[in-house]
Amino acid sequence: MKRLFLPLALALTAAGCVGPDFTPPTAPGIATYTADPLPETTAAADVWGGQMQRIAAERDIPGQWWSLFHSPAINALIERALVANADLKASRAALRVADENALAQAGGWWPTLAGGFGAARQKTLASAGTNSAAGGHNSVYNLYTAQVGISYAPDIWGGISRQVESADAQAEAARFQMEAAALTLTTNVALAAIQEASLRGQIEATGEIVALGEQSLDILRKRFALGQVARADVLAQEAAVAQQRQSLPGLHRQLVQQRNLLAVLCGTPPSEPPAETFELSAIDLPEELPVSLPSRLVEQRPDIRAAAANLHAATAQVGIAIANRLPLINITAGQGSSAAFTDGKLGLFTPGTGFWALSGNLTQTLFDGFSLMHRQRAAEAGLDLAAAQYRSVVLGAFQNVADVLTALQRDAETLAAAVEAEHAAAGNLTITRRQLELGAVGTLTLLNAQQAELQARLSVVQAQAARFADSVALFQALGGGWWNRPKLADAEQP
Repeated sequence: MKRLFLPLALALTAAGCVGPDFTPPTAPGIATYTADPLPETTAAADVWGGQMQRIAAERDIPGQWWSLFHSPAINALIERALVANADLKASRAALRVADENALAQAGGWWPTLAGGFGAARQKTLASAGTNSAAGGHNSVYNLYTAQVGISYAPDIWGGISRQVESADAQAEAARFQMEAAALTLTTNVALAAIQEASLRGQIEATGEIVALGEQSLDILRKRFALGQVARADVLAQEAAVAQQRQSLPGLHRQLVQQRNLLAVLCGTPPSEPPAETFELSAIDLPEELPVSLPSRLVEQRPDIRAAAANLHAATAQVGIAIANRLPLINITAGQGSSAAFTDGKLGLFTPGTGFWALSGNLTQTLFDGFSLMHRQRAAEAGLDLAAAQYRSVVLGAFQNVADVLTALQRDAETLAAAVEAEHAAAGNLTITRRQLELGAVGTLTLLNAQQAELQARLSVVQAQAARFADSVALFQALGGGWWNRPKLADAEQP
């Protein structure tokens, strides 16, 4: 039987596959991310973390880009998050599901081999002439059957190959979706830490302004007791101090929310916040920002790679739909032995007890209400959909990088202007408070100076945090350097 089955199966298996072959999309032929050339360095400001940043073109992204901020606390949180974050664990599990499904799909290339063993106890009525003395009797015996069966559907149109190709592409998409989840996670941890540091800076600045306002209020109360100012001036300053205090609870609320976010990102409940705390002064702004070439962005962004894998899977689906409309050939064969248990012996596999069978059939759908035709058209439309989605993801990625590069320059300029404004406001408030002690200015002048100082200090803190956030966003926009670190799927720990 083997001499008949194998040559026939090989003869019916063709080398080609129906449907379109996948060709990886070419990278967009552009040389720059923005319409206008950006300067090689950003603006500088004379404050902590306010140094210039240099754009290092054609540089590779480090795998642990967060280490460029030189913050041990951020490094520790990100390492814990990569191990314990629930969303990332789910992405790892989804990748394992896709990998196993791809391996299961590859089994369609092989014949299916099944073994069986059956036992039956039977009773038959013997002929009366066989035993004249007994006048006939019943015969009881055991019948045993052992057999091996094999079935095989030759992949003559390449439909199975396309199914395996589609499953492999889906596994590839799951892998890059996991890398995208890891990049989003590390980015969110870094941004949450920076936002916590910003809120702490805003709380500190607001507290200092409130303290200065209270000192001015004491001066006005003393002058009111001497009859030098009106009661309205004291009430106005009291209202101003109360209004400044009013912003503190909101800032503290946001700070607690950031702490809760960091706890969840690291895989712990909000009741167990991380021990690390963050201050802007303890985080270094990366002096050099590596920026890869636009032609490499399509290879580096996990979302683009996942979209390309989805496009590959959609291409294979068209071939599957076409193969399903073509004739299906199936070959089956079986060999075994059947014997009764007699004289205390089981006669399986003895001469005269064997049997075998070999069959083949061809099936062609003649009419199915045009279901297969419409499934093919749906697969072709799905291919157009995947192609459009891929192009959308690519364009969005280039826009993302362009926006961040522009923000890096403009936010640096904003910080420089905010620092100048803060210096001027602080000097003006110092002079105004001295003039108030001498009775040279009124309450309205003091209130304006205090408000200007508060707003200027908050603007400096927010602008500084924006520069840190811009740097994080750039690493995310360029793909995060996942290709320069061990694969997250290889182990539970990074």
